[in-house]
Amino acid sequence: MIPTAAPPSPGSSPRYAWVVVGLLFPVALLNYLDRQLIAAMKVSVMRDISDIGLEANWGYMLGQFKWVYACLSPIGGYLADRFSRRLTICGSLFAWSAITWATGHMTTYHGLLWTRTLMGISEAFYIPAALALIADHHTGPTRSRAVGIHQMGIYCGVILGGFGGYAADAPNVGWRTAFNYTGLVGILYAVPLAFLLRDVVRPAVAAGGTTKPTPWSSMRELFTNGSFILLVLYFTLPGLAGWVVRDWMPAILQKSFNISQGVAGVSATLYWQSAAIVAAVGGGWLADRWMRRNERGRIFVSAIGMLCIIPALFGVGNSTGLNSFGLAIASLILFGWGWGFFDGNNMPILCQIVRPELRATGYGIMNFVAISCGGFADWGFGLMRDRGISINAIFGAFASLCVVSFVLVLLIRPREPSAS
Repeated sequence: MIPTAAPPSPGSSPRYAWVVVGLLFPVALLNYLDRQLIAAMKVSVMRDISDIGLEANWGYMLGQFKWVYACLSPIGGYLADRFSRRLTICGSLFAWSAITWATGHMTTYHGLLWTRTLMGISEAFYIPAALALIADHHTGPTRSRAVGIHQMGIYCGVILGGFGGYAADAPNVGWRTAFNYTGLVGILYAVPLAFLLRDVVRPAVAAGGTTKPTPWSSMRELFTNGSFILLVLYFTLPGLAGWVVRDWMPAILQKSFNISQGVAGVSATLYWQSAAIVAAVGGGWLADRWMRRNERGRIFVSAIGMLCIIPALFGVGNSTGLNSFGLAIASLILFGWGWGFFDGNNMPILCQIVRPELRATGYGIMNFVAISCGGFADWGFGLMRDRGISINAIFGAFASLCVVSFVLVLLIRPREPSAS
């Protein structure tokens, strides 16, 4: 049972700050492993649960997860800011792991739709709280690197999820077993994690000198901040392509190049996520160094990542028309490199434009906008494919949106050169 009282810490030693990252790394891995499994095992799941039927129904199921996740994300962020980041993280992990286990026992489309809906509710509380907790423990000089390493856990989870196709095809394993064991691992890890994590209590709040933000005051402060609005838009536009790449790329590669479910799942995740891992570490190091000379260093590193994502999307779109598997993989690697630079600096940039007490709420709002739009992108992709719209045209549109995103990030103006 998760303890009810957090063991507060008035600060954080450099060693424990990195312990926090190490403790959250496997949680981030499980967070995205549980999501990616279903994309990698699409053929097996649709064959086993025959009433799914249309591609659009599959896309709607993926979208349903995101819409629920998006709506609850600001609430999860506010609770993490208002009460305890530690309990928010551990409760979320326990709940989504139990639902992952239940997913392996579903036999109808409506049952699967319900478990994905509940998954969206439970997972919505994790990312805002986790990134805010890391930012609390890591001040300016190590913040981008710490967030980048945490994001590596996400990328490793996507890679492992990509191997789900092999598990689904294996006669002695199957897709249900993969969900069952993944869920059990998360349930077992949640309990010791609750005892090992510590919240950082800021002196002014601990002494009663600062009133914790109310929902209304939080929204007012964030939405009157022009740089925050720009960051929300910047975060959202490339996310449309990112969700389609995660959720649909295994099926795209399998159908376009006539390869097995296992090969498609690994090819759709291993290469670009491996590139993202390298880029997250390298981009975090570069951003932290650049910040020593320029308060916009993290913004510039993130913008470089966006410049990689744009041609990568054009390459992915054209690879199917040219029947070039090599172009698809090369483009995915470039996409992953750009994504690592982009993804590892969003919370550090947010820390430069909002105060610490609003970080989880702010990131929750970013998730709300980006992932709700990502849900429509998933659903819309399925509808467009049912209507015969080419992959080249779809990914060309995604690339154009990323051009707009590149301009938006350069307009952000930090309030603090090195926020606490």
